[in-house]
Amino acid sequence: MPAPRTTLRRNVAAVAALPLLAVALTACGYGSDSADDAKKVNAASGKKLSADTVRIGYFPNLTHATALVGDQEGLFQKELGGTQLKTATFNAGPSEIEALNANSIDIGFIGPSPSINGYTKSKGQNLRIIGGSASGGVKLVVNPKKIKSLDDLKGKKIATPQLGNTQDVAFLNWISEKGWKVDAQSGKGDVSVVRTDNKVTPDAYKSGSIDGAWVPEPTASKLVAEGAKELLDESTLWPDDKFVITNIIVSQKFLKDHPDVVEAVLRGSVKTNAWINANPDKAKESANAALKKLTGKALPPEVIDPAWKSIQITDDPLAATLDAQAQHAVKAGLLEEPDLKGIYDLKPLNKILKAAGEPEADDAGLGVK
Repeated sequence: MPAPRTTLRRNVAAVAALPLLAVALTACGYGSDSADDAKKVNAASGKKLSADTVRIGYFPNLTHATALVGDQEGLFQKELGGTQLKTATFNAGPSEIEALNANSIDIGFIGPSPSINGYTKSKGQNLRIIGGSASGGVKLVVNPKKIKSLDDLKGKKIATPQLGNTQDVAFLNWISEKGWKVDAQSGKGDVSVVRTDNKVTPDAYKSGSIDGAWVPEPTASKLVAEGAKELLDESTLWPDDKFVITNIIVSQKFLKDHPDVVEAVLRGSVKTNAWINANPDKAKESANAALKKLTGKALPPEVIDPAWKSIQITDDPLAATLDAQAQHAVKAGLLEEPDLKGIYDLKPLNKILKAAGEPEADDAGLGVK
């Protein structure tokens, strides 16, 4: 896969110096009276694999639709048979990496920045990327009264979710491509980069404390519903309009000890992705039902409809774009030059894809030997 266009490359994260954010919501348990849980309990039949339980972490975000729908519809549990699925949700990548390192979860759906940072900080000892999940779903949205064009961003206050996170590095890289200067750590310069939690960003926009935001869905569509205007879809700045926003990681120990369980989860992911792409409206409803269960509130149509359309669900981890994102973080001064060789192990995924008659995924030369 060719490198991204120079008009904007993407990001990755140097979450190295960032404090960990707390785990947001914990896990859907089994054995409750709800129909959804009953469906998943009924699916937990058949032969038990090499582990009694597999613990999967993900975010209650649309960019984690594979996990939301796969859990909601019982598709993971069906592949796991008698091995029980337990899930936990997180608000930030660093906390999910910490949970993986602490053996609190075995497999995670997570963005490229924390994947890279977790791998490099452990000198390649803690995780592997074993599959893709989603591409796209990131937009620059602005106050149309203050910003009419991309050149108007100079001198304005633009939010990103977190210092060194995937969108933060993407925006810093875009600023650099424009020839503007911003201090990455402070966010001060030709553009003021304001690090703001996605949950707070809509209120910050309404109050006027920010003029726009470079954010993932559904935050971008929430801002548009508040009167903001979409100025740029990041996917248009990448070859084939694709870049990794969510991939699947696994603890190296769990992969070594329980390869059959990992393969079952990947089969569930591939089947979930196929179902989502074949049934986009039903899948959107399923994802929203999962969000309501996890957060207490479903997304309204004016938010979920445009957000859902901007996300591409894929088995391909889009490895070349992750490598490019790492270089953008290095360029921004937020990450030391990383050695990413061995970050991918796509053998289990490619076995599944080959059996399904689908093209195998490429690791961009960053796979285990």
